[in-house]
Amino acid sequence: MKNEKLQKLREDYSKHSLDKSDVNKNPFKQFERWMEEAVEAEVPEPNAMTLATVDANQKPHTRIVLLKGLEDDSFIFYTNYGSDKGKELEQNPNASLCFLWLQLERQVRIDGTVEKIPKEESEAYFKQRPYKSQLGALASNQSAEVPNRESLEKKFADLEAKYPEGEVPKPESWGGYRVIPETIEFWQGRRSRLHDRIKYQLTGNKWDIKRLSP
Repeated sequence: MKNEKLQKLREDYSKHSLDKSDVNKNPFKQFERWMEEAVEAEVPEPNAMTLATVDANQKPHTRIVLLKGLEDDSFIFYTNYGSDKGKELEQNPNASLCFLWLQLERQVRIDGTVEKIPKEESEAYFKQRPYKSQLGALASNQSAEVPNRESLEKKFADLEAKYPEGEVPKPESWGGYRVIPETIEFWQGRRSRLHDRIKYQLTGNKWDIKRLSP
């Protein structure tokens, strides 16, 4: 596609507005409200979020993961601890999240620190996963090189033959993380690019709320 075509791609957002007077004083309750509205609007995979981490050379990396819990004022997701993101979080436990709900012309950005959740909690969630998702987690050494797809499918088939439904063990290298936010920003698209941005900043035990210029 030529640059001029890309440059002509524009949307003028007009569905909603956002003001300091509109938001809950607790950013987690505000997030829950927006998530519920995204679910009600049938936004595809509303819990999909971009996760940004930084490697040892201070280079950022992003990927999409799924939010699987809101607990103890934190955002929870699950992955392989030996994956690239797991290794990056081990050495630099800081991360950013970004949700995009395009149908509602909204974004939420979250910056904070990351820590592993207790193993028992990861075990409990793993047991709730669909059988084939459990097998997939066991079959995949995430981010490691593989010779071809056939080798993955063979490993999956071998595990399927070995473990009946309900007896798949959680891989030791698989589990959950919680992102403990220091800032949460709610972005609402508006006309003429004069977007609404409301930012929560944690100062001590108190959330300060401010409006930002678009």
